[in-house]
Amino acid sequence: MRHNYGKSHSFNRRQVLFGAATMAASFGLPVSALPEEPELTPFNPPTYYPEEKMKTTVAVKDGTEIYYKDWGAGETVVFSHGWPLSSDAWDPQMLFLGHNGYRVIAHDRRGHGRSSQPWSGYDNDTFADDLAELFEKLDLKNVTLVAHSMGGGEIARYVGRHGTKRLKKMVFIGAVPPLMLKTEQNPGGLPISVFDGLRSGIAGNRAQFYKDVSLPFYGYNRPQAQVSEGVREQFWRLGMQSSIIGSYDCVKAFSQDDFTEDLKKIDVPALFIHGEDDQIVPVNDASVLAVKLVKGGSLKLVPGAPHGLCTTHADLINQALLAFIKS
Repeated sequence: MRHNYGKSHSFNRRQVLFGAATMAASFGLPVSALPEEPELTPFNPPTYYPEEKMKTTVAVKDGTEIYYKDWGAGETVVFSHGWPLSSDAWDPQMLFLGHNGYRVIAHDRRGHGRSSQPWSGYDNDTFADDLAELFEKLDLKNVTLVAHSMGGGEIARYVGRHGTKRLKKMVFIGAVPPLMLKTEQNPGGLPISVFDGLRSGIAGNRAQFYKDVSLPFYGYNRPQAQVSEGVREQFWRLGMQSSIIGSYDCVKAFSQDDFTEDLKKIDVPALFIHGEDDQIVPVNDASVLAVKLVKGGSLKLVPGAPHGLCTTHADLINQALLAFIKS
């Protein structure tokens, strides 16, 4: 049966009014006592942002669509997420800084979240160039650039390839630079077998792998930990949104790239924040070394905090970011 809902609505309303008038007459009531049919006016939805700010993707040079969130107004803060997550991992920080008068932007790295899932391009040079295109197409300037974990390699390489002309400050949280892999020059790094194990987990049963990784990621494997199953499920959900090839290839990108020379090119104030109980990116071979390579860099260690401290210690991270941005 075919219906024309616009016409039937108008017809049925007249029927109701006619029926009400007939009923009123039968009870001896004046028809004038019935309510008049209201006059309808066109609906004009409010406009909160200019049209260009309502866009949610940019196409980079190889055609990959990079998804991003762009909220609020004011001085700009851009976020780069960790592996294997997406921009949603920054929700606590974006909500807080957005409410405090900042424009907050976060993108999904290629192969993650809502961005395209190409077969190739999962290396830090490409990630840095993708970020540079986002900056250029949104014409971002005077930016505080914030990164977690693998994102720290992305923003360090961004500076190495594109400089700091669009930046005001940088923040590295639980970040991988300068180098995670154990080598002759980096004896405190992790052996290649650790990263081979990550690749095996992804290729074998990544659904279970992400569930397992969520425990040390948030320190939930510690005796006195207050475990949030919701947080674990969110980690699993965001991980499963990533492409398997992206997740797999990114292991090499975040573990084997040396960001020493990139860090040396940073000439804006840079803050390194790291949890002292980080089981994913051990602090002594990461931020403790990285801060020494950045002129004027500063280090904030968080006692007992895990790798996922932007979630487990969100209030502390939010206040630290706000204080640093304002300083």
